[in-house]
Amino acid sequence: MDEEVHYSKVEDVVGSHVEDAVTFWAQSISRNNDIMKIGCSLSEVCPHASSVFGNLDPKKIYGGLFSEDKCWYRCKCLVRYIDYGNTEVLSRSDIAEIPLDLQFSSVAKKYRLWGLQIPSGQEGRIFLGSLIFEKQIKMRIKAAYQDGTVIAQAEYGSVDIGEEVAKKGFAEKCKLTSSTDICEEKKSDPGQLVLRNLKSPIPLWGHRSNQSPFIRPKNRLSGRPSVDLKSENDAGNHVALPKENLAVGGFNLGSNVSLAKIKQDQKLIEENEKLKTEKEVLLERYKALELKVEQTVEELQQEKATTMDLTKHLESTLKTCVGTRMKNLAAKVEILKEIRRVNVNVHFGNDLSDAIQVLYEDCFTIPASLNELEIIWAEYCLAQEKIQTCQNVNEGNILIAKRNEVQQKLYMAVEVFILEVDELPLNKRLKTLQDLSASLEAVYGQATEGTNSEETLKKFYDWKCKKREELTSVRSETEVSLQHLVTWFQSTLKAFDLSVEESLTSEDTIGNIDEILEKTESGVCKELEISLTEQGDADKEITLNTYSQVVQKIRSEERLIATVQSKYKDSVEFKKQIIECLNKSPNVDHLLSIKKTLKNLKARLRWKLVEKNNLEESDDHDGSEIEEIKQEITQLRNSVFQEIYHEREEYEKLKSLVQKWFPELPLLHPEIGLLEYMNSGGLLTMSLERDLLDAEPMKELSRKRPLVCSEVNGQIILLKGYSVDVDTETRVIQRAAAYHRAWREAKEESGLLPLIFLFLCKSDPMAYLMVPYYPRANLSAIQSSMPLTLEEALKVMKGVAQGLHTLHKADIIHGSLHQNNVFALNRQHGIVGDFDFTKSVSQRASVNMMVGDLSLLSPELKMGKPASPSSDLYAYGCLLL
Repeated sequence: MDEEVHYSKVEDVVGSHVEDAVTFWAQSISRNNDIMKIGCSLSEVCPHASSVFGNLDPKKIYGGLFSEDKCWYRCKCLVRYIDYGNTEVLSRSDIAEIPLDLQFSSVAKKYRLWGLQIPSGQEGRIFLGSLIFEKQIKMRIKAAYQDGTVIAQAEYGSVDIGEEVAKKGFAEKCKLTSSTDICEEKKSDPGQLVLRNLKSPIPLWGHRSNQSPFIRPKNRLSGRPSVDLKSENDAGNHVALPKENLAVGGFNLGSNVSLAKIKQDQKLIEENEKLKTEKEVLLERYKALELKVEQTVEELQQEKATTMDLTKHLESTLKTCVGTRMKNLAAKVEILKEIRRVNVNVHFGNDLSDAIQVLYEDCFTIPASLNELEIIWAEYCLAQEKIQTCQNVNEGNILIAKRNEVQQKLYMAVEVFILEVDELPLNKRLKTLQDLSASLEAVYGQATEGTNSEETLKKFYDWKCKKREELTSVRSETEVSLQHLVTWFQSTLKAFDLSVEESLTSEDTIGNIDEILEKTESGVCKELEISLTEQGDADKEITLNTYSQVVQKIRSEERLIATVQSKYKDSVEFKKQIIECLNKSPNVDHLLSIKKTLKNLKARLRWKLVEKNNLEESDDHDGSEIEEIKQEITQLRNSVFQEIYHEREEYEKLKSLVQKWFPELPLLHPEIGLLEYMNSGGLLTMSLERDLLDAEPMKELSRKRPLVCSEVNGQIILLKGYSVDVDTETRVIQRAAAYHRAWREAKEESGLLPLIFLFLCKSDPMAYLMVPYYPRANLSAIQSSMPLTLEEALKVMKGVAQGLHTLHKADIIHGSLHQNNVFALNRQHGIVGDFDFTKSVSQRASVNMMVGDLSLLSPELKMGKPASPSSDLYAYGCLLL
């Protein structure tokens, strides 16, 4: 073997292969990982290695394909699997060269049982295999053959394997027949035995219980056909050696020294080693006992010092025992007084009990008139909805008459409800609930959601009664004991008063003061413990669950009061406004009057325009007269727009009446166009016409649609013209109305370009949109003339972002954001311009606008996906860059 054998060494091994009744191969437990690594390396290398040719080197290690499990193992010729010990005959195709990193000594060692030989005719391989195969064995090494075979004593737990083999008759104790033979075996070939060290002290190793799982080739106990033509080396190969090379210790077996003398010397050596071991053990025990005695003496000294200090303390304490005891008792009584003064309401849930009492005794209930009012109110709302959807005048009149009847009933129900609520202390009750909630929350914190259950309240009351009874009992005991102490002090005065002539014995006056003090201290301490001890988990769970129930009840009642108050407010407002509307129809005369005035003004304006044109075309026209007519035209035009604004105000009033009280107005007065006005969000006007404006064509801006510029009441406006048909007209109005409603929610803060008016041309299929005109204020013009600074750009783009947010909040996708419809007002405030209302979102988004070399079309739009707020934000980001 390559490794040096250390004698008297104890090894833990696992049997892997048995050769005969006293010889076997085993693997060291410590080489478990090596076995696993070797197996992995061989499985990777050998399948791709070249087969061997020519004569095999008996000293070289090869890889062999084991016939039973078809796995590769390291071997030498014969073939012996050197990491396990078994042998077999292989063809050359099953033997492979292995690399140098695997050319190291065998993992398994060959062992021979100490002091045994095999008698003739015995075959104990199977029995020995049953004792050692794949079991963790402790090997006590005694000697070694020169071929590497280790002579050792084998133990499995408390079982001596050699003794067991001998008992079964498969081996016998070694018998020396001559001075030249030692432990001669009858089955195995004689080898050179070198007993290099006969010393074998037994180390105190713990038993290893873990079985090492690294036995890989199967059936190690079965016989293997061996190749007699080739010799084995290293870990078990048979090599013929001359007997004269055998030696025992330092003696030559051929000398005159007898084997008996050698055995006697060996026995003396072993006894000497045993005595030395016992001496060392006894010396260790002596040192341990000596150390323990020193530690005990030190501890005794410390304990003695502690006892002396304690004795001195007790002596000093005894001198002031009575005073100290009375001082401590007085201090505890003072604390108890304070506790009783402030009361421990929270500790025993008195605050929760009070809250429950407040909630249930003065609980607010729904007024009886509220239910009746709700029923009639729902009936009234249904009647209004029917009128609103009605399109027949006769049917509408019937519905209006029914609505008026319900309206009268509703008015009466509202009066009853208001009178009943006026008598209820709603504000006072609400204030009580709010204070109660605040006080409880200050003690218990934020309430958690819980299920409303009467069982929780019952459990709380049972718990509170039990705690109250316990506290009452303890307090009673405390008061009785304190009273006994006071009585004792009063009776003791006579014993120490020298002026009292009556003779009193100490037994009569002093009595058993120690017992009185003991009971008093016990009672006071017990009450303090109950009063000051924090609640346990079970107590906290009960109080917190009850607190949750109380808070839910408070919130429920607060919501009920808020509902009644809200209904009361609506009822008061309803009563105030309905008085003017009962059994009356809305009056549209004022709107008709405004329309009539507008008609006259527009006629006069047209006449003046014709008159001005005639004068300008005449050959002898007077310049001053033309100028005077122009001033009159300007005044008339301003008057027209002023009346149009008055008309819008009147429309808004009528719109409010329709939404609140009279949904029948559009049905009864279709001539005023109120329904169209409402559907357009207040943007559409029927009184404005294109020829009434002093419009100047904007040729540089009219690439896509006709644009004209004009002035209205001192404001420069832009008039956009859209070609429409019947279907397009409706869609334009709907889209413009949605945009206008979004702007009207925040107006100047919306970040959107406002729409002033939308009107339809009576002579041509055109729709005109009036918007403010900001000359050269769009982002394209500004950046080409004087680019915005970084600070200005941030302010402008903040406004643009607000505009997109306003649109997206109203579910409107712009789809056409580019430099020409983003405006920077005064280079500080950015707004988003309107878009082409004749086009759908997909049509607007399909136009590929560019900012320099950057396309404003988002990637998802290029992939054919519909426009979304994300695509608007993509265009915004491109503009921001």
